[in-house]
Amino acid sequence: MESLSREQIRQIDRRAIEELGVPGVVLMENAGRGAAEIILARLIGVDDPLAVILAGAGNNGGDGFVVARHLHLAGVRVRVYLAAEADRLSPDARVNQDIARGMGLDIQPLRGAADVQEAAAFWSRAHVLVDGLLGTGFYGQVRPPLTEIISAINESRPTTGGLVVALDVPSGLDCDTGRPGGVAVKADLTVTFVARKKGFDDPSSVAYTGEVFVVGIGAPAELN
Repeated sequence: MESLSREQIRQIDRRAIEELGVPGVVLMENAGRGAAEIILARLIGVDDPLAVILAGAGNNGGDGFVVARHLHLAGVRVRVYLAAEADRLSPDARVNQDIARGMGLDIQPLRGAADVQEAAAFWSRAHVLVDGLLGTGFYGQVRPPLTEIISAINESRPTTGGLVVALDVPSGLDCDTGRPGGVAVKADLTVTFVARKKGFDDPSSVAYTGEVFVVGIGAPAELN
């Protein structure tokens, strides 16, 4: 399948929702569940696994909440860090945050430098760290506090031999160009949705994406 641009991905989502009648929250569920299945396969044989999920305000953060829920249901210890005010979440992300809270998942705020510094010490203990901060809509330059959070992710990579997993695209990487916006998450693997992104065709992007897995979300790529 050909790699797709930001605009093509947006069109697929829009047409799936408007023309096929697939609710956005269903697309999000499919994305997060598919990513969780890939992560769980990597955790086979790990004793008492711990997963850290970092969620932003947009739909990428919503995917992260879905991942957190499915990992929790599979018996993985989960902690979510929300790098946004709860009232700024996209509608579908808010739905999944509310479900996660209702299930009693551990959700911690990241409000400033002190929170990030304290959290980073915990991140290094995780068997998997999931990046759900910024998605395909990102372009330009990463701005604070996400610059500090992304730098902390890269500096506190799991010391357990665990993985850094990016959802759809590593946060801070432009999905069309494959170039970082000043700073970007350096993932061991990226679970991308619908199709590879055009930026992944740039050989330099592999330093950020790691291995790339494509997961279907119930929206045909032919809708682009």
